[in-house]
Amino acid sequence: MDFLQLAADRFSVRSFKPDPVPEEIREKIIKAGLLAPTAKNNQPQKIIAVSSAGGLEKIKKCTASHYNAPLAFIIGYDKTLCWQRSFDGKTSGDIDASIVTTHMMLQAASIGIGSTWVMFFDPEAVKSEFEFDGNTEPVAILVMGYPADDCKPSPRHFEYKDPGEIVSYK
Repeated sequence: MDFLQLAADRFSVRSFKPDPVPEEIREKIIKAGLLAPTAKNNQPQKIIAVSSAGGLEKIKKCTASHYNAPLAFIIGYDKTLCWQRSFDGKTSGDIDASIVTTHMMLQAASIGIGSTWVMFFDPEAVKSEFEFDGNTEPVAILVMGYPADDCKPSPRHFEYKDPGEIVSYK
C-alpha cells in the first residue's frame, strides 16, 4: 500500500470486535516499534503488551478510553537511557516513545488492525498497575484490535487545515 494512502485511510478506532489479535500479528507490531529510530539509537523505549483479561482490566483502571479493545500496548521510556540536548537539557524520551508508537500504529493499520493512540490516562495508575520502576515514564497507551463492522472515522478525521496555515518556506 502507498504510504500516503495508508496515512489517509488510518483513523482512530473506538469500537472493536472482541476477537483476540493473534500472537504473530502482535509480534509484527512490536517489531515495528523495535525498528523505530531513537535519538543516538539509545533505544530507551519500554513496551508492555497487554492482552490477558487481567491486564486489560488493569488498563481500564488507568483510562476510560480503552474502548474494550482486546489488545493494548503501553509505550514509555527509561529516563536513564535518553539522549540529552546540551543546549537546554531537553531529553529525547517523549519523542522516542512517540516515534515508536507511530511505527506500531501504522504497522497495525497496514495489516488491518485498528488502533487509537490514548494519551488520556492516569500516569500514576499506569505506573502502579503495571509495576513501573522509578526510571520508566509512560507516554501512550495504544489500544487495538479488529475494527467492529460498523466502525467508521469521526467526522473530524476528514478535516485538514490549509497547508498555508501550517507550512512555510524560507
